Amino acid sequence: MTKPFDIVTRAMKDIGALAAGEVPTADEAQDAFDMMNDMIDQWSNESMMVYYKTEIVYTINPGQTQYTIGPGGEISATFTGSISGNVLTVTGITAGAIGLGMTLSGTGIANGTTIVAFQSGAGGNINEVGTYILNTYQTAATTTITAYWQRPLSINSAFVRIATNSNGYPVVNGGLDYPISILNFDQYEMIGLKTLNGPWPKALYYQPTEVLGNIFVWPNPSQGEMHIFADTLFSRYVTINDQITLPQGFNNCLRWCLAERLMPMYGKASQTQIAMITAFAAQSKATLKRTNMKPPQVSRFDDVITSSRSKDAGWILSGGFFR
Repeated sequence: MTKPFDIVTRAMKDIGALAAGEVPTADEAQDAFDMMNDMIDQWSNESMMVYYKTEIVYTINPGQTQYTIGPGGEISATFTGSISGNVLTVTGITAGAIGLGMTLSGTGIANGTTIVAFQSGAGGNINEVGTYILNTYQTAATTTITAYWQRPLSINSAFVRIATNSNGYPVVNGGLDYPISILNFDQYEMIGLKTLNGPWPKALYYQPTEVLGNIFVWPNPSQGEMHIFADTLFSRYVTINDQITLPQGFNNCLRWCLAERLMPMYGKASQTQIAMITAFAAQSKATLKRTNMKPPQVSRFDDVITSSRSKDAGWILSGGFFR
């Protein structure tokens, strides 16, 4: 499995700073590693570099309209689990829901440990025990683990899940999902009565402060399970020997984009070399962006309202069309 040290070494060889068989000094490796982490931070702001959306799930507290998210924030999970290799085994969940991209903290757990894939733990539900794949290999005995999401840069969409029966009354199991409008600051400011009581949220405003983000919901809810979708943040690597777990093509992109940024540091001025590395870097990013790009949404009408022989009134659940 690739490590940041391997990416750094290849990038320095690409620009001619190292010969075949050579390795960078500790200072050279650290400088390039810091630059790579800065570049990864920038990629988090480029939506088409993001390869999946993070689903953030939490239970609404009746009467609470503001929540914090980020390291130490209210939107988090607490559970009992252990780690063997890169597999997290969750045996019981005390609070919250487990999702992709969460950072773990607890006794014996390495800094920067994050969940990168589901196994038997499907995720996205409030009580989801099972196994999950981590970004690093380690061993940790059974302990209480706290998991949190990084502060999102922005929120793309959201819905609230309400448990109901066939008559629309709340029940323990089952439920319907209702879309939530995402407001900007001006729209949220125009709401006259921000403490208005309601059955569940219909709108959401997100304020991304420096460390913890603030999520405001309206109206003042009495129930619901929130599902919020945000662009995934690329995690900074803690050490130069961390394991890199990214989809196909990202390692190559890291290599050539890092080489492009390292050239000025090492005084590389060959126009042929600059053109070649710049082209490889641009091509690798363009390939990933094409893969991650989403087509524009189009209106799609329910089949039952375009047919003269509708069998039932099921279209009323969607208003006759889908966005």
